[in-house]
Amino acid sequence: MSKRDDLIAVYAEDLASKCGVTPDSDLLTKVVIGLGPAIYNADSSMVAGSDPSELETVRKNFLIGKLGLADGPELTAGIDAVLDIYGRSERQKHRAVVYYLLTRHFGKEDVYA
Repeated sequence: MSKRDDLIAVYAEDLASKCGVTPDSDLLTKVVIGLGPAIYNADSSMVAGSDPSELETVRKNFLIGKLGLADGPELTAGIDAVLDIYGRSERQKHRAVVYYLLTRHFGKEDVYA
């Protein structure tokens, strides 16, 4: 298995064990590929759920930029919902898992079609 495949397995395990979600392997793989080399960097592969600037980056770059959502309070509400699912006390929130959950939350799976 490749390093990316190993990471996808880690993300799928997080989704199942920490989030209670049965992952769609195809969608998860596409989200991971979309993240590119960021998944291999210890800092960029994680989301700091308590850092307002990090959450702003998720909102602007992913929700608005990648998923094409209109800016508004529902974006912050969606991020909050996903962080609650993942567990706010969970220190290591993998960016791929957060982005997967946000994609599903907003029903934007077609972006990865």
